Amino acid sequence: MSDAMTAVLRVACPDRRGLVAAVAGAVLGASGNIRAAEQHSDPISRRFFQRMLIEVSSEQAEVLRVSLQDLANRFAMAWRLDLQGHQPPVALFVSKQLHCLHDLIDRFDRAELAGRLALIVSNHEVGIREGERHGVPTLFTPFGDRSVAAIEAEQLAALAEARIELLVMARYMRVLSPKFLQTFSGAVINIHHSFLPAFAGGKPYHQAFERGVKCIGATAHYATDALDEGPIIEQDVVRVSHRDTVPDLAQKGRDVERVVLARAVRWHLEGRVMVDSGRTVVFA
Repeated sequence: MSDAMTAVLRVACPDRRGLVAAVAGAVLGASGNIRAAEQHSDPISRRFFQRMLIEVSSEQAEVLRVSLQDLANRFAMAWRLDLQGHQPPVALFVSKQLHCLHDLIDRFDRAELAGRLALIVSNHEVGIREGERHGVPTLFTPFGDRSVAAIEAEQLAALAEARIELLVMARYMRVLSPKFLQTFSGAVINIHHSFLPAFAGGKPYHQAFERGVKCIGATAHYATDALDEGPIIEQDVVRVSHRDTVPDLAQKGRDVERVVLARAVRWHLEGRVMVDSGRTVVFA
């Protein structure tokens, strides 16, 4: 296949016998080559999930799509085929704390993430200055006397104009309204500064210090109408001790937030995350 393209194929459907063979047969029927494959059958939801890394010629890609649609009709299967060279436009929303923003900008600059940083939105000037310094288009949306509806309408218009496919809340300290989340057709990833569900709300490191915790963590999850209850993509923890002050906990928390958010963004952009109701299947 001289003109072979590398693509990521994802399928999800009710679990039943023969699914692996059926999907592999569709790839083979399009003269495709399976380079890697992972699957998971959930015993509770009784659903089947699969991610394949395949090679297929541009000519045969349409043949594969037709075969996959036939499988979709037969097995009530949802499927998605993404060319690996596709660079989804990504928007970063940020407030005053810039550590996650700095980390993600650096990773985009180094081409570590399979996406293109297309927009930075901030309700504080410090975030806008960072975007301008790196040559990224920006949108300044301070709240002040303006209504939330007006601000979100402006933000949604910018997302649509930039054709954003992923929105990352890189420590954006405002709650996106249910209407915003329903209107934006892409995915929204949020980083939470604690190990959910513990220490939710304000001053999490003060709460952790008062409880004398021995580890703190961070949670990256998809944002939904239910605040901080969306499907979890990644979590991690770091050890702390009685010697750590609140500033020490905050510094260690910032470190783990960077790593957890970066993993979640990378896995999403590489098509490794599939949502099963309120949970996720992560082929990492």
